[in-house]
Amino acid sequence: MEFRLRSAALVIAVFFGAITSLTGCATTGMDRATKTTDSMHTVEGDYKQAAIQIDATRMALENLTNPAQTNMKKAYEVYDDNVKKMEKSGSQLDMHTDKMNVNGARYFAEWESSYTNPDIREISEQRRIEMRKGYAKIAEASVGVKGALKSYMTDIREIQKYISNDLTAQGIETIKPIAQTAVADGERLKEAVKPVLQAIDQVKSEMVQGGSSSESATDNTKK
Repeated sequence: MEFRLRSAALVIAVFFGAITSLTGCATTGMDRATKTTDSMHTVEGDYKQAAIQIDATRMALENLTNPAQTNMKKAYEVYDDNVKKMEKSGSQLDMHTDKMNVNGARYFAEWESSYTNPDIREISEQRRIEMRKGYAKIAEASVGVKGALKSYMTDIREIQKYISNDLTAQGIETIKPIAQTAVADGERLKEAVKPVLQAIDQVKSEMVQGGSSSESATDNTKK
């Protein structure tokens, strides 16, 4: 009797496990698409925030190197704070970009293609290829961004270090040409970001399912 009860329990467990597995598979594709589009929204927000922070850092640097500046210590503290914020912004951008790339690769690698109907299978494969090409444009547009960000971050960090050692009128005057280069590098970085934002916007508009991904990502950005 006990053996029969155990056997029945095992059959029931396997049965419900199979149902759960099938249900999970039915929503996996949509879940992967949602994760990918949410990642793109996050990276898009990071880029926009980085552009705002570049402007704030530029203003702080210009204020610090202004010949009429009477409180260099205070101006340096503001600049130092903005450099730290820019470092945080850059780190977030790198982390979220890596996550977006992983989610995108997984989405296309696991694209559902096991259809019995050959017409549906062909349509599915064509659509996968089209969307993958569109997604690849994000990486193509991002090629110059990493180098531009690295160059800019190096500039503002080294200016920060130099001025911390020589916070004098002469020290500020000496670093001025490099400060101007940093400002120019920041503007180049902002320009390099524009094609990436355009590529992300184009791809996410094709991938959003049911309109919920965009709304949820927007809510997360606001939070």
